[in-house]
Amino acid sequence: MVLDSLGKSLRGVLQKIARGGAVDDALIGEVVRDIQRALLQADVNVQLALELTQRVKRRAKEEKPPAGASLRDFLIRIIYEEVRNILGKERPFELKPKRILLAGLFGQGKTTTAGKLARHFQKKGIRVGLVAADVHRPAAVDQLEQLSKKVGCDFYANRAEKRAEVIVTEALAKFPQHVAVIVDTAGRSGIDPELIAELTRVRAALQPDEVILVLDAAMGQTAGRSAKTFHDAVGLTGVILTKLDGSAKGGGALSAVAASGAPIIFIGTGEHLDELERFDPTRFVSRLLGMGDIQTLLERFEELQDKEGAEKAAEHLMTGRFTLRDMRTQLASLGQMGPFSKLLSLFPTFGAAKLDEKQMEDTQSRLRRYRAILDSMTPGELDEPHLVKGDRIHRIARGSGQRPQEVRALLKYYDSTRKAAHGIASNRKLRRQLERQFGAGGGPPA
Repeated sequence: MVLDSLGKSLRGVLQKIARGGAVDDALIGEVVRDIQRALLQADVNVQLALELTQRVKRRAKEEKPPAGASLRDFLIRIIYEEVRNILGKERPFELKPKRILLAGLFGQGKTTTAGKLARHFQKKGIRVGLVAADVHRPAAVDQLEQLSKKVGCDFYANRAEKRAEVIVTEALAKFPQHVAVIVDTAGRSGIDPELIAELTRVRAALQPDEVILVLDAAMGQTAGRSAKTFHDAVGLTGVILTKLDGSAKGGGALSAVAASGAPIIFIGTGEHLDELERFDPTRFVSRLLGMGDIQTLLERFEELQDKEGAEKAAEHLMTGRFTLRDMRTQLASLGQMGPFSKLLSLFPTFGAAKLDEKQMEDTQSRLRRYRAILDSMTPGELDEPHLVKGDRIHRIARGSGQRPQEVRALLKYYDSTRKAAHGIASNRKLRRQLERQFGAGGGPPA
C-alpha cells in the first residue's frame, strides 16, 4: 500500500488507544506525540504536523462524544478527521470525451501517466487519442507511441514539426469529436519562461477542459511550491502525484500539494498502466488507518472482464454447487483486481493485519501456482472435482510444471473452502435469505 510506513505508524496509534486504559491526559499526550512522529517521518511539514496534533489534543479534551459513542471511538474519529483534513477536498473528475493538457517538469512521469490516463478512460468505454507534443525529446514521442499500442488507443505525432501548438491543432483536426484527447507536453529541469510560454501556446490551441500537473511524490514538500507556481502560471484544474508507492516523502507531497490550492485528482501507485487511482481523501485515509476501502474494491469488481462468471462462482460457493471451474474463475478475477498486497488493504479485516512482505510474496506465489494447476485440468475435471486423483494428479502436475503435492494442496484448499461456505450457507438466517431469492429449494433455478 502507498505510504505503508505512515499507515503502519498511525495504525499503531489506534491500537494503542484500543488497548489502553482510560482515555486521560496521559494517553492523549502519548497519542499526540506518536502522531507527530509518524507525520514528520513521512515528510509532512513540521508546522502542519504541529497544528494537526494540537487540534487533536484540543478536541479530545474539549469536545464531548455523541450519545452511545465511547471516548476511545471518539478519539479515533477525531484522528481520522484531522488526518483527512490535511489532504484537501475531493475534486470530481467526470469520465467523458474531453481535452486534457498534461504539464510538468522533466522526469516526473508525465508520458507514462498519459498512458495510464488513457487506459483509465478506455476501461469506461471512452475512445482516447494521445498527442505527442514534446518537441524537445524524441524518446518521449517513441515512448508515447508504444504506450498507445499497449492501451489500444489512437495516437498522433509529427516528428518534423517543432511547434507544439501546431501538432495539437493537427491532432484535433484528425481525431473525431467524441474522443478524449490527452496531450503530453515537454518538460524542463526547472520552471522557466520558455516552458510557460510554450504551455500557454499549447493551451490556446487545445482549449482544454483540464490542465493537469504531473508531479513525482519523491519531491516531498517542494511539490507544493511547484504546484503553486504552475497553478499561478497556467491555471491548473488538478494534480496527479506519481510514484507514490515507493516514496518515503509521499506524505509531504500529498499535504503540500493539497495546501497549494491545486486539487489532487489521481495518484500513481505503481509502474503498471492500471496502477492509477482516483484520489478520494476520505477513502485514502480509511485505507491508511486500516479501515478498508470497500468502494474501491467494488469498483475494481465492476471492471472485471468476466464479472458475470465471478458473480456465478460466488453464487455457487454460497449454495453448495461450487466446483474447481468456479474456483478458477475466482482466482482469475483476483488476479485482474491487482496485486494481492494492495487488494488486502481494501478490506477492513486485513488493512491492519501484520502480514510481512515474505508472507505476501508466498501467498501471491501460491495463487499463481494454483491458477497454473487449474489451467492444466480438463473441462470434466473442473466440473467434477472428485475425478482428480491417482494418475490424473500426476498428469496435471506435469502439465502445470508443479509437483503432485501442490495439486493435492489445491484440492485440500478447494475442499476446505467448499465446506466452510456450505457451513455458512447452512445458517438458518442466511438460508431464509437464499430461499427468498432463489425459491424454496435454497438454490438457483436449474
